[in-house]
Amino acid sequence: MTASISESWTRIERWLAEYAPATYAALAPPADPADIAAVERVIDRPLLKPLVVSLLRHDGFLDPFQGSLLPGRYRWTSARETAAAWHLLTGFYDKCEADERGEEADDDFMKLGFSSVLYGHPQLIPVARDLGGGHVVLDHRPGADRGRVHEAEAVEGVMRVPHEMWASLPALMEAIATSLETSRPLNGNMPAVDEEQRLYWDCVPLHGDRTLHRS
Repeated sequence: MTASISESWTRIERWLAEYAPATYAALAPPADPADIAAVERVIDRPLLKPLVVSLLRHDGFLDPFQGSLLPGRYRWTSARETAAAWHLLTGFYDKCEADERGEEADDDFMKLGFSSVLYGHPQLIPVARDLGGGHVVLDHRPGADRGRVHEAEAVEGVMRVPHEMWASLPALMEAIATSLETSRPLNGNMPAVDEEQRLYWDCVPLHGDRTLHRS
């Protein structure tokens, strides 16, 4: 059974406090419920419960330069940042093309693992971003992928990553916590700590078996 968001956050916080205190200190306090409600008004739908629970634990990051909590150098966005990123991404969504492609676009996404047509879809809610403009989005669409996590960037579009850690937000958080605690790679990314006590993720071969480097 997948651990809850709260359980995984506790494990992550404990590890960060001991090994990467700069990143731990950069975690934002809980979101204001009014800000969460404002996001739901903007996107015109309730946020999925795991996302709400996560925001009520930490409303993103206070400083984007104090480490990366997610593999791929992503950082969690705050509720307000989520609303702003949603406005930005949905501006790229071509509803006419999506309507014309219909189920074909969804089928291609499931078979090929990526889709430019779905980029900016209003039900793919951004929850994290990197400094290069890429996003992690949480799928709020009805259907098999509801609750699944995807990567999204302008060139490739939305990418349906097959690794099991992307199956849901709780699965992603649990995988991060386990990787930190066991010093094992996570889908080709190894947690590491720099000289300023910030967490980052080092890209390693998928078959690699390195131990965590704590400077």
